[in-house]
Amino acid sequence: MKENTSSNSNFIKKIIERDLKQKKYSYLQTRFPPEPNGYLHIGHAKSICLNFGLAKYYKGKCNLRFDDTNPTKENIEYINAIKKDIRWLGFQWNGEIQYSSKYFNIFKKYAIELIAKGLAYVDQLNKEEIRQYRGTLKKPGTNSPYRNRSVTENMLLFEKMENGHLPTGTACLRAKIDMSSPFMIMRDPVLYRIIFSNHHQTKDQWCIYPTYDFSHCISDSLEGITHSICTLEFQDNRRLYDWILDNITIQHRPNQYEYSRLNLEYTILSKRKLNILVNKKIVNGWDDPRMPTITGLRRRGYTPSSIRTFCQKIGITKQDNLIETSSLESCIRNELNKTAPRNMAILNPIKILLSNVPNNYQEIFTVPNHPTNNSMGFRSLPFTNELYIDYFDFHETNKKDYRGLILGQEIRLRYGYVIKAIKVKKDIKNNIINVICTCDFNTLGKNPKDRKIKGVIHWLSTKHASSATFHLYNTLFTVKNPEKEKNFLNYINPKSFLIKKGFVESNITKIKNNQVYQFEREGYFCIEKNKSNSNLIFNRIITLRNKKMQD
Repeated sequence: MKENTSSNSNFIKKIIERDLKQKKYSYLQTRFPPEPNGYLHIGHAKSICLNFGLAKYYKGKCNLRFDDTNPTKENIEYINAIKKDIRWLGFQWNGEIQYSSKYFNIFKKYAIELIAKGLAYVDQLNKEEIRQYRGTLKKPGTNSPYRNRSVTENMLLFEKMENGHLPTGTACLRAKIDMSSPFMIMRDPVLYRIIFSNHHQTKDQWCIYPTYDFSHCISDSLEGITHSICTLEFQDNRRLYDWILDNITIQHRPNQYEYSRLNLEYTILSKRKLNILVNKKIVNGWDDPRMPTITGLRRRGYTPSSIRTFCQKIGITKQDNLIETSSLESCIRNELNKTAPRNMAILNPIKILLSNVPNNYQEIFTVPNHPTNNSMGFRSLPFTNELYIDYFDFHETNKKDYRGLILGQEIRLRYGYVIKAIKVKKDIKNNIINVICTCDFNTLGKNPKDRKIKGVIHWLSTKHASSATFHLYNTLFTVKNPEKEKNFLNYINPKSFLIKKGFVESNITKIKNNQVYQFEREGYFCIEKNKSNSNLIFNRIITLRNKKMQD
């Protein structure tokens, strides 16, 4: 994976190189720590490429750790999907998979240590009361009435929590820090809460669970992480992480560094909001090709290398910005332009009848599978007296800058002859049934000397075309930054998913599931896994040029 191990510099690499040079660490140990409460998206891909890529470049190690501290939102389905996504992107974690739940006994020991030091207390305010007591950004918080309980009383109550003697929501363990801190995270954050729910790893062994903030920094320390890399929204959390590690008897101290999260135009990158899209059935599951999930991108036809290239291209900085969708699209488009064989497909078919071509006439054209790479071979393209062309490639009257077939004028068939439109046959509703044309048999591979032919259109023989369905995907939202909208659901793009019924070359029916084609003048398409196998279905990966919206 050359694109992930290049020497392109960023501020995190400079920090690592400084630390290794000064022998602060003799090795590099990173980690990718997802919560198993949803599918990974393109933002996680940036983190995966960064953490695994750094470990590979500096000959270090990268752990995969599931921060699984909330069983009510977690699922083994998500764990399996995350493992699959990481491998698909081309990475492999160090050793066995780690789970925060593996350290539950250790977390409890450190919680008891904080209680013994008078640095944690059992609070019996409910969730809403805790929120009210915490204050606001402009107003300091107020101490809980339970804050000054004795160590002995806190120990007994914490034991009751652990033994399941207190109902959910009636008690929690909080750190005793500073309710007047300008940093909300430091206003006596919750360290443990009561949850009666079966855990995917520990089953029903526990009814108290550490919060993410309490477990995360300790897990990093226990695993010997040298550089704990996360996004900027965890910048203030670092203060809490340092406080926790400063006040427990733990040896190793990881250093945390933050970078800007990925923000992509016309896209939601919040697992909570993506979950809403799935649950409200606005999309057809986490792997819907309109979703920015890795599984959705994979189903749409994106390749691992194109995503890695994108992650390298946008870089690692501390500056928040909104990345253009064209940046991601260009990565897959540039790759497929080199690797995808060409083919012809008609998405909006109308029929052409060649009046001077006999009914039983057939001629085979040998055409290249790629315009510049002959090693990709050639294919046969049958030509007969009945053809399909695209509806938008014919107009009865001329229009400015139009280069399709016009009634009374000529155009060239791709790889074939020049034809001329003579008349149009319509039904009683004025819909075109077919266009009657003539064929100039003296124009194969050469232009007529007495006139200029302005355009080229794609086509298929009706007798040698296979029916197909085309799924056309566009941006899911109509505004550039739906994350900023109060109700992002108001901006769902009604044209985000369009279905077309048309035809493809008959030879394409033998393609493999992972085959990608450029349908000439239409875009890049991959085969959709069709359980019924009754019809070919193609997903459009990307258009040939950058287009925000498609009809």
